[in-house]
Amino acid sequence: MRLEIYILLAILLLLFAYIVFRHFVRRDYRNRGQLGLITSIMQLSVFVVYFSFPYLFNPPEWSWFWKLSGSAPQALQLLGFGLICMGFFAAFGTMACFGMGKAFGVIVEGITTQGPYKISRNPQILGGYLMVIGIVLQWPSLHALVWLVMYGLILHWMVMTEEEHLYRIFGEEYQKYCSEVPRYLGVPKKTKEASA
Repeated sequence: MRLEIYILLAILLLLFAYIVFRHFVRRDYRNRGQLGLITSIMQLSVFVVYFSFPYLFNPPEWSWFWKLSGSAPQALQLLGFGLICMGFFAAFGTMACFGMGKAFGVIVEGITTQGPYKISRNPQILGGYLMVIGIVLQWPSLHALVWLVMYGLILHWMVMTEEEHLYRIFGEEYQKYCSEVPRYLGVPKKTKEASA
């Protein structure tokens, strides 16, 4: 696929994702306190389209990453495979810890602060990022780099919308949690202040 067409499609997907997360999801959270069926389907469709993007630019066998048959050198193939495995267990393991209903915005009860949620407020997203980085390492290209950046933008819009909702519901309790645990990775603000 020509790069210009690919970038145009990427921009259209980003626009759609922005509208879904920053308008529809946000509206459902404000008006209903949880996601409705249509909004959930729209949110899911953003990710289905996003994860279908590699089929547009990688060879047909790209999805068989466990065969280590990508276009990158063997060392990158192995590193990519390792990141994909780590990311898979991080993403789906933390979602299981969190609870599937809460992970998909259907159940809204309490703030999960145990396990991996002591280190990051979004460990499942970090796991997903590891998987995407692993695939990009196995199939390096400008198209793959754009795909990687798209993931960051889409997920950040989703996280920002969810954080607004959690602030509304849990107020000071959530604000305290945010001051103690970084959004993605890093040193919590409270720890920085204490060491200064």
